[in-house]
Amino acid sequence: MIEQYGWTDALQLAFEPYARAGYVPGRIVVQRREAQLVATEAGIVSARLSGRLRHEAREAGYPAAGDWVALSVKPGEGSATMHAVLPRRTAFVRRAADSVQTLQVIAANIDVVFVVTSMNADLNPRRLERFLAAAWQSGAQPVVVLTKSDLSEDPAGQAAEIAAMASGCPVVAVSVRQGVGLESLMEHVRPGETCVLIGSSGVGKSTLVNALLGEERMATQGIREADARGRHTTSYRQLVLLPGGGLLLDTPGIREVGLVDADEGLNAVFDDIEELAQNCRFRDCTHGSEPGCAVRGALEDGSLDPTRWAHFQKLSQEIAASAQTKDRAAQEAGRRRLAAQQRTYRSNKKDLRNS
Repeated sequence: MIEQYGWTDALQLAFEPYARAGYVPGRIVVQRREAQLVATEAGIVSARLSGRLRHEAREAGYPAAGDWVALSVKPGEGSATMHAVLPRRTAFVRRAADSVQTLQVIAANIDVVFVVTSMNADLNPRRLERFLAAAWQSGAQPVVVLTKSDLSEDPAGQAAEIAAMASGCPVVAVSVRQGVGLESLMEHVRPGETCVLIGSSGVGKSTLVNALLGEERMATQGIREADARGRHTTSYRQLVLLPGGGLLLDTPGIREVGLVDADEGLNAVFDDIEELAQNCRFRDCTHGSEPGCAVRGALEDGSLDPTRWAHFQKLSQEIAASAQTKDRAAQEAGRRRLAAQQRTYRSNKKDLRNS
């Protein structure tokens, strides 16, 4: 059964130490707050974290949908305990909404990231750039999916504009209502590969999943007429098998993606700006008032969109600030560990003197 979920010879090799310890492999197919649903060779089981893994997860992060894990299964009960997470090939990560330093893994071991946005009034190129930066940073191949193309007066023109902005990234316009673009979309997912749908609420992810599955499995809702924005329908992350042999991970809507360690992803999205910067006269050009600045020249002649440049600066500053925060947090964690080691050393030394 786990072969359906992407199990490979490479994973089998990586799992051997856990197999010798008596554990069985599984992949998280539904991520919930307490118990995860995990696909194993014997079927789907409900799994909870072991005490040790829960403790380690406080710093390393909790298991996510798409993760391969090592389990001890209780025969006949349909339940299991999760003891370890195998190393991830790829991961779509964002900064947690309630923290400036905590990372949240949205999807693990993915091959394709479908960045979904609708072609209605909520289409926002700046938000799309942010999502794409995180998608490129994941290590998977991003694909922009423009849903509800039937609502656009010029879907081909809009798709061309997005394609020009998202250099090196395929763009597919889809209308579930008209049955347009679905076959082109699935050409990007081969059997055994995993894709994830990432996007804001109301862009049509659940409707798209239902169309790809050929059945109404996911609940759907309409959008608000006032601002064309949607409501959450998917409440948890779920990995489902597609008819063609691929796997699809649906996620709850994300209004904002906080970027962490996404320098490579940012460079991939703004490769035009990176290329301009390389043509500046000075290597340490700040793109302010220096002579021979290629970026300022492009802004002045109109070949570089000022809003795109401003957003690049904003995201660059956000990533730099996040890196500084992480460095301070790492230093503080190091100081706490050192203090704990010193307390243990003094306590042991005192016990030796008193013995």
